[in-house]
Amino acid sequence: MTYCVGMLLDKGLVMMSDTRTNAGIDNVSTFRKMFQWSVPGERVIAVMTAGNLATTQSVISQLEERNKAPSERHNSLLEAPTMFQVATQVGKLLNDTIVAQKAESGQASTDMFHASIIVAGQIAGMEPRLFLIYPEGNFIEASFDTPYFQIGETKYGRPILVRGYSSDMSFEDAVKLLMVSFDSTIKANLSVGLPLDLLVIERDKFEPLHQRRITADDPYFRAVSAGWGEALRRAFHELPDFTFGQ
Repeated sequence: MTYCVGMLLDKGLVMMSDTRTNAGIDNVSTFRKMFQWSVPGERVIAVMTAGNLATTQSVISQLEERNKAPSERHNSLLEAPTMFQVATQVGKLLNDTIVAQKAESGQASTDMFHASIIVAGQIAGMEPRLFLIYPEGNFIEASFDTPYFQIGETKYGRPILVRGYSSDMSFEDAVKLLMVSFDSTIKANLSVGLPLDLLVIERDKFEPLHQRRITADDPYFRAVSAGWGEALRRAFHELPDFTFGQ
């Protein structure tokens, strides 16, 4: 399992993912779930993956044409005319990969190959866009009513986003909000863990404004984690006391 969040703001896009994968409690590994490509001045595209690792790695490998020599590789996402077409290409590739793996293994169900993907980015002359792609290859787009997407282990970090998100918040506040959401998830579920990958894309800049790997000894993450825990305890004790009726 994993946890990834893509967030659409007035100022641009903020994305964060963990890096933990596991096939049982005695087989835990670290793999990158966030990938980004850019053409300075023209486009920036980012992808985050959750689900079956073989499926998601196959999708990324095919996007980057890793089966070819570096000089011959061609990422078609860098030539798609719109972000909608980018999402369409990724969705088709995801579904084709799942179907192919199912046929190869002889499995009747696609559940063991289940995966989902968040696609975000901006192409010059168009708005920043954010998509959630399902295993079947279809997708939905972020909007005013649904301004962020989560994939993976979503339930523990969602209440933080619901209460704290605002479309006009600063990038700095958005990162802080995501830090709290991820800290809450990590505390509650061992299948999500550090390090985390962070990517900030500013509107009309077409290259990452900020990208960073957040490790267990990151001083800001540690301060947020400790501060949030203390703030929750303080807020709890400040609530009205419950009394048993006479």
